[in-house]
Amino acid sequence: MAGSWRAKAQAGGMLLAILGWVSSCVTTFVPLWKSLNLDLNELEVWTMGLWQVCIAREEGAVECRAHGSFLALPPELRISRLLMCLSNGLGLLGCLLAALGLEGWRACEDKPGLKRWLLLAGGAAFGTAGMATLAPISWVAYNTVLDFWDDTVPDIVPRWEFGEATFLGWFAGAFLATGGLLLASSACSTRTAMLPAPASGAAHSLPVRITLLYLQ
Repeated sequence: MAGSWRAKAQAGGMLLAILGWVSSCVTTFVPLWKSLNLDLNELEVWTMGLWQVCIAREEGAVECRAHGSFLALPPELRISRLLMCLSNGLGLLGCLLAALGLEGWRACEDKPGLKRWLLLAGGAAFGTAGMATLAPISWVAYNTVLDFWDDTVPDIVPRWEFGEATFLGWFAGAFLATGGLLLASSACSTRTAMLPAPASGAAHSLPVRITLLYLQ
């Protein structure tokens, strides 16, 4: 029964983690972190990501332009680039480590202790990748809300709003963290199952020895 629970937890955790990792990679590169609708020209929609700004026109044409300089970007975008790239790398590392530690794989099958540590390391990598995804997404979203409700900016000035990548990034971080937690939990339960139980004969022999010493 315990082995069945571990297998299901590992399968579910791996599926969630891979889905979160793929979503995090998509979030990193799509220019949909912010969106801007111009009241003066409703036929154009501006979108911005970590790497470029795009203009989508009504006739279907999309024109994108990369950010000019890394140092010229706002601090939240600069740090978000680094954290999202770190998240993608940790997600890939987590996939490799956790895959070797799964019970259904024959890799390192003769070394259960190594498989447990690989599974635990993979879960930790996925969890760290989830935090590295949630942090920049939440930071950019927080600054977007502050800029949107800034009273010092005239009402005629367009305001940036949440893009689709913001919500995708939140889901990606949650999937990565949940998948890593499931994998780590299954690794801990595997360790508990590996601990040997005390022999019944040794437990019964102790009172007998005490009695004999008392009679002597």
